[in-house]
Amino acid sequence: MTDIAASSKSSAHGRDVSRSSEGLQEFYDHLQKHNLLIGAAADRFNISEAQRAGKPLHKLWQQTEISASEYADEVARFFALPRVSLAELISVAPRTAKFSPRFLRESCIFPCAGDTGQVRVVVADPTDTAAVRAAELVLGAPLPIAIASFEDIATTLTARLDESAAASGESAASLGRVDDDVESLRDLASGAPVVRALNDLLERAVESRATDIHIEPFASGLVVRMRVDGLLRVVPTPVGAPPQALISRVKILSGLNIAERRLPQDGAARQQISGVDLDIRVATVPTQHGEAAVLRLLAKNRGLLDISKLGMLSADEAKAGRLLALPHGMIIVTGPTGSGKTTTLATMLSILNDSSRKILTIEDPVEYEIEGINQSQIKPAIGLTFATALRAFLRHDPDVIMVGEVRDSETAHIAIHAALTGHLVLTTLHTETAASAIPRLLDLGVEGFLLASTLRGVIAQRLVRVLCDRCKRTRQLETETLAADPRYGSLGFRVGEEIYEPKGCERCGGTGYRGRNGVFEIIETSEEIRGLIGRDYNAGDIERVALRGGMTTMLDDAVAKCRAGITSPSEALRVVALR
Repeated sequence: MTDIAASSKSSAHGRDVSRSSEGLQEFYDHLQKHNLLIGAAADRFNISEAQRAGKPLHKLWQQTEISASEYADEVARFFALPRVSLAELISVAPRTAKFSPRFLRESCIFPCAGDTGQVRVVVADPTDTAAVRAAELVLGAPLPIAIASFEDIATTLTARLDESAAASGESAASLGRVDDDVESLRDLASGAPVVRALNDLLERAVESRATDIHIEPFASGLVVRMRVDGLLRVVPTPVGAPPQALISRVKILSGLNIAERRLPQDGAARQQISGVDLDIRVATVPTQHGEAAVLRLLAKNRGLLDISKLGMLSADEAKAGRLLALPHGMIIVTGPTGSGKTTTLATMLSILNDSSRKILTIEDPVEYEIEGINQSQIKPAIGLTFATALRAFLRHDPDVIMVGEVRDSETAHIAIHAALTGHLVLTTLHTETAASAIPRLLDLGVEGFLLASTLRGVIAQRLVRVLCDRCKRTRQLETETLAADPRYGSLGFRVGEEIYEPKGCERCGGTGYRGRNGVFEIIETSEEIRGLIGRDYNAGDIERVALRGGMTTMLDDAVAKCRAGITSPSEALRVVALR
């Protein structure tokens, strides 16, 4: 060990390697050079993945055959930092009162008084700058660093934290731990590194056109993903922001209780990021490894769409126009979460919006603010639900009512009666196909004869990704392709037919797709379909009648967009089910 120590000290002398981004890589090279890594571990170990997952030096130690104490010696010598033994750790005065015990254990740090009484922080991993910065934020000053082994710090924390609990009594200690935990988290979450980390995430999301940010703690560390064009992408984890502090920052921003970590919470915030006004809807949920948060991003300055830009075929666009020209009745838009139902409804409302009509909406949340329309958001905590808002709306003499979603029997009944009494009602349902909306409403308790007399049409939709105009390519289908995936044949493609496929470029971020477009199927309620409602007929029977009447299915719409070069067959098969 003597030769190794000499070479490591000389390589680190004169500069603060522990604070440089190269520190971990240089130490890894040092271990590799002196054959301290096990077998093929040198080839398997990924520096970047270890840094993202957290505790990179601990993961590197697991690839060696030396003891925890010998490893700590190597770390101290290489980074030219003081080495502290277990006996010294036990004897010094701790400075842990302002810290969460969980934070200390997860970060493997021990703030204490040094030989001269000055506060210092003992760490096992000097390259974990996030933990050191967090300690400096809590204690309010830059701190000198010393090195101890992972095992010695864990042993000391267990002994010292147990001593504190015994000294103050179990109940008081529990309260103190919670208070310390909350206050230290509040301090961390308000610090510049954490604030900057969250702002960087939001800026990246705006640049990427992301609709959601998912912040998820796992056993291996924090994972951040963004949903772009309907699919999640992993993005680099923020540097300098401990997971709990980042979640606490999100909760503070959205007005949530940072002390409550056992129950799900919902909140909202409004921020201006990169010149864009964002409404941020936040939902947190406790998981096995900590709290996870989802941030839904709604840009306030996005313009309303023309119905011609939704992606409807000309026949479907004509059907939608006929439905909107009706004086009263119910029009339903169906599809799963994230299928563009709200955008379709907002576009329809913009068509109906003129000074001669009174339009009221109840939504969760209000995603598009439309001038001239009275829009409300549900607040279940105070009793403002879809049903209660609908009852109130009927006393305001509306011409058009939009209900964000029919979720229960009460809302369904009030919406049906509003349509019966001369109002045009627009709403959404979560069903797989347009025909499935009818049995779903019957299942919610709506009488068949009432539904038959009020339902005017159902629009079902999905969103498919649009091929990037810059890099999309064409190729001819071969026999091998059709044999490998018979679904191509089910879509109507044949050998030798030309199809469009994604390639990937800088503009689309290497995905081959940029933006999304809708695929639709629209049922206009004919006399024949009304005759099936409320009787012993299922969605399949209704769909067959609608197809005879000229309905185009979402699958047919998707195939037409494939042949037009708007999307690819693989994307159509990903989104639309064969039936």
